[in-house]
Amino acid sequence: MAQKSEKIHTEKTSLHERNLHRERYDFKELITTYRELAKFVFVNSFGDESIDFANPEAVKALNRALLKHFYGISYWNIPDGYLCPPIPGRADYIHYIADLLASVNGGKFPVGKDVKILDIGVGANCVYPIVGYREYGWCFVGSDIDPVSIDSARQIVDKNPSLEGAIDIRLQTSSKYIFKGIIQPGEIFDITICNPPFHASLAEAQAGTKRKLTNLGLTKGQKPMLNFGGQNAELWVEGGEETFVRQIIRESAEIPSQCLWFTSLLSKKTTLPGVYAELKKVNALNVKTVEMAQGQKVSRFVAWTFLDKDMQKKWIHERFKK
Repeated sequence: MAQKSEKIHTEKTSLHERNLHRERYDFKELITTYRELAKFVFVNSFGDESIDFANPEAVKALNRALLKHFYGISYWNIPDGYLCPPIPGRADYIHYIADLLASVNGGKFPVGKDVKILDIGVGANCVYPIVGYREYGWCFVGSDIDPVSIDSARQIVDKNPSLEGAIDIRLQTSSKYIFKGIIQPGEIFDITICNPPFHASLAEAQAGTKRKLTNLGLTKGQKPMLNFGGQNAELWVEGGEETFVRQIIRESAEIPSQCLWFTSLLSKKTTLPGVYAELKKVNALNVKTVEMAQGQKVSRFVAWTFLDKDMQKKWIHERFKK
């Protein structure tokens, strides 16, 4: 009974039921997979093993251990100063979009390379495609406007033979567009995903970084370290996430039959009214909002389609019932 009680206590029940990271990090087990993690692990004031989450090198080491242990990724690295994302939260988005695909496929999520996903803003870390391919076998295209991120993501793909043929990394050469120049004429995607930059300015991004550092117990007054939270293009865009997602919506309306579902994460609930207004403007036929929670943080993603039920059935029959 005691063992069962401990498991309930340590389980992160807010994460998706298929998320491999529902249990607390087992540092001893992770160290057996990636020994370099050991030098960053210590016992905290609660008597639990942990790392300093304000130390970028410690977080990188944890991510390398998680990606190797759970997803078989032998090489993973990002340039200094680039976003080092929490793996459990990234995995949650992937599992929820699998549920979205299942919702129009008789409750069964499709698997295999015939399923094609576009990750808008793949970043230097390439985490969404890694998790999506290793968990469901999906094929990915990852786009980004930053050449350094593109080079990093390509290195991750090239140095992991298990990812061969599964992930295509494409550079967006124009800051004016999101889909244009990435999605080719006649190219089909089953779903698009995006984790947009959510700050509206550099100052706002730095303030957010400072709050994170304060919450982690770092000394007050320390200069905000953008290497803790990512590069400018990863963190902020003029107008914030609402402007960015509204642009995605407008461009999606220009290619309504080239994708079954378009989706984007939204970190702020206050963004929803503007996004809904844009979706109404472009006559999206079906809009869904899916809430996700990782601990105390609550986020959500919005999904929309321009295909009616008959068109969805035809899509599913042609794409998923081969």
